Amino acid sequence: MESARFAMELVAVDVGGTHARFAIAWIRKGDGVSLTEPVVLATDDYDSLQDAWRDFERRLGHAAPRAAAVALAGPVNGPTIRLTNNRWTIQRDQLERELCLQRLLLLNDFAAVTHTTACVDPNEFVRLAGPDRSLPETGTISVIGPGTGLGVACFSRDTVGYRVQATEGGHIGFAPLDAVEDAILVRMRARCPRVSAERIIAGPGIVPIYETLAALRGVAAGLTTDRAIWDAGLQDVDPLAVDAVERFCMLLGGVAGDLALAHGANGVVIAGGLGYRIRERLLASAFGERFRAKGRYEAMMSDLPVKLLTHPQPGLLGAALAFAGKYGCD
Repeated sequence: MESARFAMELVAVDVGGTHARFAIAWIRKGDGVSLTEPVVLATDDYDSLQDAWRDFERRLGHAAPRAAAVALAGPVNGPTIRLTNNRWTIQRDQLERELCLQRLLLLNDFAAVTHTTACVDPNEFVRLAGPDRSLPETGTISVIGPGTGLGVACFSRDTVGYRVQATEGGHIGFAPLDAVEDAILVRMRARCPRVSAERIIAGPGIVPIYETLAALRGVAAGLTTDRAIWDAGLQDVDPLAVDAVERFCMLLGGVAGDLALAHGANGVVIAGGLGYRIRERLLASAFGERFRAKGRYEAMMSDLPVKLLTHPQPGLLGAALAFAGKYGCD
């Protein structure tokens, strides 16, 4: 692919709690956005985004473009950005100066994912729950994704375009629905006074779910890390881990329904790597039942299409799409 055919070249970056993903993006008028294969770096291996950027350039073998769209896992609302589940601190002026950037767009990571959700073709989605129809062309769509944290955003669209609203909705309070979840809340409250949804409904949250199930059954919790529990549960090698994954799917369905109510949504999308990884379990689980279980609003919730986004790099693509929306391809 010859970059000269494209009107704008930039670096797309997606910084989460565990990994920073880099890719070169090209924006071509009338033909959307194209990405190179991403370079995935562990954030713990670098002291700053600048250090990770320089390593990305070393791997490229040449200088990167001097324009960038950077999606960050935290609120982007001032000159200094502190990431929620990452020790990096981002200062816009310093980033521009040290990397000699001529154009820089900073945005929330899940806002970036939401740009992708708003723009990709319907064949980038699979049905999770609700009626088997496409997402509506107008109205509000909630976008939710568990990863290192719990990303939440939404977008509203009409016949002339769409608007993304970043949120920190993953930090709403955790709302138990049965005795098992009451016990999860008690366990977590001993560790942190306020238990948010993100403490449970994110990748690391599988650990307290698993530990609580073990305690309730009077058995030893033989696995101690989130990765071990996810692997054992998804590979069906540990019955307790399998049940923990099922409970996680239920909880994700419940919080997705709560957020759809809060957003006034007429459609919901589950996005991000963990959702895609567990897609088969989500489809076979009580996710949909919990999504609909909203008392007097059960009939309304049953009529909302709930989709899973299958695009492999929604954060990177969305960052580039947001850049294109702001700067065009000049």
